[in-house]
Parts: sequence; C-alpha cells; structure tokens
Amino acid sequence: MTRETRCLILAAGQGIRMRSDLAKVLHPLCGRPLVDYVVRAALGAGMKRPTVVVGHQAERVKEALSGLPVDFVLQAERKGTGHAVMQAEPLLGGFEGDLLVLYGDVPLIGPETLRGLVTRHQKEGNVCTMLTTVLEDPGNYGRIVRDGQGLVSRIVEAKDATLQELAIKEINPAIYCFDNQEMFSALARIRPDNSQGEYYLTDVVAIFVGSGLKVAAVVAEDSREVLGINNPEELAECQAYLEGQRPKRMGG
Repeated sequence: MTRETRCLILAAGQGIRMRSDLAKVLHPLCGRPLVDYVVRAALGAGMKRPTVVVGHQAERVKEALSGLPVDFVLQAERKGTGHAVMQAEPLLGGFEGDLLVLYGDVPLIGPETLRGLVTRHQKEGNVCTMLTTVLEDPGNYGRIVRDGQGLVSRIVEAKDATLQELAIKEINPAIYCFDNQEMFSALARIRPDNSQGEYYLTDVVAIFVGSGLKVAAVVAEDSREVLGINNPEELAECQAYLEGQRPKRMGG
C-alpha cells in the first residue's frame, strides 16, 4: 500500500537579490505569482492541501493563493530553511507518511517530476530522496557527493568544498522527499552553528547519513525544472522560456 504523502512549500523569504520590495514568491511570471506555479504542480502531483510557510508579506502571499486548497504556517523570524520547516511541526509533526519539501520560487517544477521523486522514494524505502541536477557551471550550488553504491554521502557547500569537490557537477537544488517522522526527529537535533546563525535543512541529511540511514538522489534531466528564480535576470529568462513554449497564434 502506498504511503500518504503531504507537501510543504517554503515561501517566507524576502528575496533581496530581486531588487524589489515585493516578496520573491509574489513576482509575476506570465501573469501569475511564482508560488502559484509551485502550489499547482504539487496539487497536480496528487498532494492534498499543501502547507505553505509564509513570512515576508505573509498576508499578500495568502491573498495570492486564496483560491487554492492550501494551509498556511507563519515563520515570523526567518532563521534558515530548517527553521522554516520547524514552524510546520504543530500541523504536520504527527503525520506518519512522507513529506515533499519544495520552494516557492521554483516555478517550472512539473507534477510528473514530483510524482517520480515520490515513487522512487517509496519504492526504495529511503529515509530521504533528493532531486538533483547536473550543471556545466555549478557555481555556488552545494555539490552532491555520492558513495560507492551511488547513495548520497554528503552535501558540500561551494564555499567549503575542496578543488576536487568543486569539480563535481551534480548539485543540490534543495527539493526533498522525507520520511516525515524521521525528518522532524532529525530537525530537533540540528543547531545553528554557522556564520549566519541559521538552522539548515541540509544538516538533516548529514544526520541521516551519519546514522546509517539511506539517502538517495534522483537526477532531473532538465535543470530549468528545479532551479529557483533568484534575480530579475533569471525571472526574465524564465518568462522568455515559457513564452517560447506557448503555441503561436495563427498568422503571427
């Protein structure tokens, strides 16, 4: 019997690099806010009532999603991705199934890709299955280090990577399917021992690996699907891509 899967969408950030007062997830893409695309992808993948973590301009984000079947939790102080997920514990902590964690600024993620991730996660009985991708220029993305069996052994942030690790082209876009109970158990153990004083969701993966639990990765072939929008230039590129996918009208 297939385990029930729920979805958590992180959408609390301000998005300073967008150079705008508008919350990042509210920036319009072909007339719809970025977060709208993510919620609809989750619903299309069969997720019932995704939970959206809101923070910056929370009421405006709620209003933008008012026509969709979602629940909201507030991240009043933004102390990292792990902290954002912690805010959902009163709502999701007792759930015994799998949790899909997405970001509200990744508009091209498709329902089929999400279904494939969940299916692989459940078929293999992983505690965590990550969606990764391969980039010719991985830049500042965290690198995926695999062990001899092809499982994830670590995620190395670019600033902490050796030259050998920097040569790895498989990166972490931070899209996960977790065993929900194991995830909240590991979240309780992470600490903000970093220069930002934040709780990082990637530390949960390190705890799983350190405990001998199985963390796998599925590679998304089309990187556009899994990469977030971080600045106006990337938003414009995404808009141009989507407009290029639209059928042209007769005669023009």
